[in-house]
Amino acid sequence: MSTHSVTPHPVTTQNAINWPEKYLPGTGDNFVSNEVVVRGLTAARIWRFLTDTATWESYYDNVADISFPQGGGPVLEDGLAFRFGTFGFPPLDARVVEFQAPAEGVPGRLSWTARQDGAPEERLDVLHAWLVEDLPGGRVRILTQETQIGRPAAELARQTPNPMLNGHQAWLDGLVRAAEAA
Repeated sequence: MSTHSVTPHPVTTQNAINWPEKYLPGTGDNFVSNEVVVRGLTAARIWRFLTDTATWESYYDNVADISFPQGGGPVLEDGLAFRFGTFGFPPLDARVVEFQAPAEGVPGRLSWTARQDGAPEERLDVLHAWLVEDLPGGRVRILTQETQIGRPAAELARQTPNPMLNGHQAWLDGLVRAAEAA
């Protein structure tokens, strides 16, 4: 009879996205959640590529025309207004609403709202949130979630597979590749 010795790992509680009530998951027209856990990277290294919009197009092909109509950028910071195109929508007006760089024992938190105004059938209101945290064993967890409100969001949600889910997975995969190559 063989006996296995199991070394217990420290219990970790993973952090969650901070959601404003308006954007609570499951209350909008489309919600997606994507996550990766990778060994050999740090939250700080991921953060550099996530917050520097000048790098986005080099690792994510579903973003274009990033601009800063009120100045600032290309590195995101709390309150910064920016515009970008994605998923074939006309450029969205975005604003960073949560920005906390990762630190020892503290996850990085980044969220922005993005809106497209216009006729009712074209309106889109989004909260895109990111959480980047170091985990025991030299691992990093990257979680991105998005709630979308509006007819264009509902149309995306009805598609199989959901383009938003696949698009955000491509963003995560590209972000990891960029950080690994640096």
